[in-house]
Amino acid sequence: MIESHVGVVISQYKRYYYALIVSNLYILRTKMSDKRKILATSALIYANGPLHIGHLIEYIQTDVWCRFQKMRGHQCLYICGSDAHGTPIMLQARRHNISPEELIEKMHQGFVADFAEFAIEFDSFQSSHSKQNQILAADIYQGLEAHGDIVSKTIEQAFDPEESMFLPDRFVKGSCPKCSAEDQYGDSCENCGATYSPLELKNSSSVISGSTPIAKKSEHLFFDLPKYQDKLKQWIAAGHLQEQIANKLSEWFTAGLQQWDISRDAPYFGFEIPGHPGKYFYVWLDAPIAYLAILKEYCEQQNLDYNDFMKIDSDVELYHFIGKDIVYFHSLFWPAILMGSNLRTPTAIFAHGFLTINGKKMSKSRGTFIKARTYLNHLDAEYLRYYYAAKLNSHIEDIDLNMDDFQARVNSDLVGKVVNIASRCAKFINKDFNNQLAATLHNPELWEKFTAQSNIIAELYEKLEYNHAMREIMALADLANQYIDEQKPWTLRKQADQAENVQAICSMGLNLFKVLITYLKPVLPKLATDVEAFLNIPELTWMDSGTALLNHSINTFKPLMQRIEKDKVMAMLDEAQQEAAIASASQQQTENQKNNLDNGLLTNNPIKDTIAIDDFTKLDLRIVKIIQAEHVEGADKLLKLQVDIGGETRQIFSGIKKAFQPEDLIGKYTVIVANLAPRKMRFGLSEGMMIFAGSDGDLWLIEPQDGAQPGMPVQ
Repeated sequence: MIESHVGVVISQYKRYYYALIVSNLYILRTKMSDKRKILATSALIYANGPLHIGHLIEYIQTDVWCRFQKMRGHQCLYICGSDAHGTPIMLQARRHNISPEELIEKMHQGFVADFAEFAIEFDSFQSSHSKQNQILAADIYQGLEAHGDIVSKTIEQAFDPEESMFLPDRFVKGSCPKCSAEDQYGDSCENCGATYSPLELKNSSSVISGSTPIAKKSEHLFFDLPKYQDKLKQWIAAGHLQEQIANKLSEWFTAGLQQWDISRDAPYFGFEIPGHPGKYFYVWLDAPIAYLAILKEYCEQQNLDYNDFMKIDSDVELYHFIGKDIVYFHSLFWPAILMGSNLRTPTAIFAHGFLTINGKKMSKSRGTFIKARTYLNHLDAEYLRYYYAAKLNSHIEDIDLNMDDFQARVNSDLVGKVVNIASRCAKFINKDFNNQLAATLHNPELWEKFTAQSNIIAELYEKLEYNHAMREIMALADLANQYIDEQKPWTLRKQADQAENVQAICSMGLNLFKVLITYLKPVLPKLATDVEAFLNIPELTWMDSGTALLNHSINTFKPLMQRIEKDKVMAMLDEAQQEAAIASASQQQTENQKNNLDNGLLTNNPIKDTIAIDDFTKLDLRIVKIIQAEHVEGADKLLKLQVDIGGETRQIFSGIKKAFQPEDLIGKYTVIVANLAPRKMRFGLSEGMMIFAGSDGDLWLIEPQDGAQPGMPVQ
């Protein structure tokens, strides 16, 4: 019966089903009516920088799937955390003159806040830098060692002679030894896909100091991955991976698996390896183990049996959601580690693509590197949740966030179609019928069309075909709006004998709206909560899609969602561009500035990289008189200035609002960079740059001596 139904669905929607995620999910779907036990993870978010909207693809994808499973009545646990170890975190902490522990705690708290506002509902979100993870990583390592899976050998590594430290693969850049593509990292080539060691790079340099790395020997510990080659092949053949991943892994098997270096030399921020002083677990050894550490801690808190989840014959389904860039670690190393530890392996691993914006990679220089917090400063989180859902499918494809399409699709689908149904119908029920819905369905056939889609849409959610699910839901929304247009309750309302009919039509519209919100709830949980309050009903479950609200009292309708306005999108992009400019200026500060300088100003504000005299003489510095200054509406940092530059008036926007009041600047003489190319901003054209001394809110105006006139050059 189930196979017959699946066959019909595949035939009807074959365009979307030609590449099924994993074969064993068919078996799971034969027991969809049974209560399943599910454990899902997203990759730990790396704690050396804030969450950005590219990261959110993965967490929204996982959250939608887990919310759907919970709506179906299944026991679904969603765990994740921050990935807190490695050289990048150590160096980032050093740049900020704080400890790695301070950095990762700050990042972790930022993640928690941002995820909460995007309605990412983790059952547990912890840090990999925990006592539980340290103990578990040591236990697993010692078990592998006792099992004969750890080998020791001396290797040559890239070493930075200036920093006196071994360099991780990603801290060496150069030309690919296979295709000669420039600016490639020391582990793999983004151009041709080749993998290699950092020492194989041509024209290599240290990302930290810029020096040429040298080869230096060190003893390292390796996990014997080739020992598990046959078991891994069997596991992959059983259908636990997407077809594209399985095909890629077959290439690596053909080339031959290599023993995996799981140790790093000091200095390194991480867990020291038991029995090997000065050696630390490579972050990719303890990071996936953190899944288990977070699970174990959660089980202890909830009085659950951890072994029920991780024993070989566990009936819990285990799914990892990851980006395509970490497939190698999750689909080879991690299953092999689990096999060697006598623990169960994942049911399936789902990989997704990256985010592009307006067809191109996220770019700080173009102002399209958008932090999650920057987005939240201007736009509703559920807009992005819906847009990603409308793009996501089960394939490893990049997602493009086109700003015009983003605005148009949210406004059309969510505001113009879905929410519009409620706003059109609720006002009549509220005003004319004392908030009371009719006792019968006005159009049972249309109701049947809506509720009959429940299994089809559920199947699409199950298979991660969210984009197809959103199209099905919006097609139903079109039918609901068409029904209301044809019935014209606003016209019937004018006829005294049509009151009962108006109530029935509007009640029908609100019941159709309820079905749509039930289908959309995994994607739009906040909207669903607001609708539950409006309709005066308990939390919606998937089974509720087939239950009509008859002779039921609702609450007064309040606007549920606002349209995206263009200026909100532009303000977000402007803020991202300003943040990128600040970050770029910060990065230009020399990394090698000594910390023992006597001058406190130099200690706190390192001198930037040197420039040639020719670079300096390009600057045209001119004396100006500030003739007008005012606040800029909608800008947190900017003042708008009009300056006299000697017979010419210019407009300049300057980020000095924290330090100066506009009235204190009028009439002052100062200096600007006069030949800086004009910059078009959201607030207008900026035609120069003011020069101040100091930093942040502690700024001093550079004022010339008496007798200076506007337009005079500064020698």
